Amino acid sequence: MGPTLQRYFLREVVTPFLFGIGVFTFILLTARMLKLVELVVNRGVPLVQIGKLFAYILPAFLEVTVPMALLLAVLLSFGRLSADSEIIALKTSGISLYQMIVPVLVFTGVVYGLSLFVAAYGRPWGNAGLKASLYEIAKTRASAGLRERVFNDDFAGLVIYVEDVRPPGDRLSGILIADSRDPEQRNTVTAKRGFLVGNEDTHAVTLRLLDGNIHTFVPGESSYQKTDFTVYDVTLDLAVALAKFSRREKDPQEMTIGELRRAIAAKAAVGEAANTERIELHRKFSVPFACLVFGLVAVPLGLQPARAVRSRGFSVSLALIFLYYLLLTAGEAMAEKGTLPPVVALWMPNAVFAALGLALFASAARETPWDWPGRLGRRLALRRARRHTATSP
Repeated sequence: MGPTLQRYFLREVVTPFLFGIGVFTFILLTARMLKLVELVVNRGVPLVQIGKLFAYILPAFLEVTVPMALLLAVLLSFGRLSADSEIIALKTSGISLYQMIVPVLVFTGVVYGLSLFVAAYGRPWGNAGLKASLYEIAKTRASAGLRERVFNDDFAGLVIYVEDVRPPGDRLSGILIADSRDPEQRNTVTAKRGFLVGNEDTHAVTLRLLDGNIHTFVPGESSYQKTDFTVYDVTLDLAVALAKFSRREKDPQEMTIGELRRAIAAKAAVGEAANTERIELHRKFSVPFACLVFGLVAVPLGLQPARAVRSRGFSVSLALIFLYYLLLTAGEAMAEKGTLPPVVALWMPNAVFAALGLALFASAARETPWDWPGRLGRRLALRRARRHTATSP
């Protein structure tokens, strides 16, 4: 096949691929985008910081949406070529199916390399950057950690309930605080309203309460003391609230391939299990490899005759994506429980789809119809007929 036809096949695949990345990424990002908008509207977080958070979140979604977009692109492109009888015309010109897929294989290899780079370096960079950005937001905007109508226990010795948080997040009303910081007594503080005063130098925030009362209970005594106040300050220490962001140890999802291997070797040297690191290491290779098996499955499925190419392409791609990530999720769960080794659990979906793709492609290359549902139905009907004949007098 000449370079002109190769470029033609590439154009047929690239356009729906870019479209698929946009659609799938937008769908997966919708829930996160709503939370980011809430930070802007209700918490007063600057748009620049929101943009950084969005950039850090994006690689984790691209790791998933790139293989999905490739599957959709190959299905739509070969479905369109088959529906317009261009595949038949190429075959009558002496071009075999193996020659047609060469440009698709090249494109699939490039996408696989891109997906592997995102999984190996992009997602760890994004996860580490996301943690650092949330740490900075929490330090400068401590009020973003207080959620309304939720018992907030992010501060040491305090459980805070707020009925209403008004934009930009520092005006509170309907406040209830359970204070157990003093082991000699327990305080329950209620206030009609209050506001937050931040101190960035000490990483502390003062919650200034207005018009409330304090119920003090001393363990071992049957009575308690009630104190009314006009103004009462409660100091919120951010050390505990920020501990999960400020810890120096990296999570496995923040590690590159080299860091994961070193972590596994270090744990193995002291006799510790490194199951989480092994799962993440195999995930970095297995998820990008889905590009190759998706391409293998999509080519013969796209050649199947269909009236509505686009709707069929979307429905088939969604079904295959659901099946793949269902197997992947089940494999990760079994690997975490120790039921299966990580190498088996994480590569199981690729093995299943590779076997399916090879069978479909071999059938398409021989130009024999892949009608396993019809064959299965005919076999079942034949068995029922035989049973009916055997039982009839």
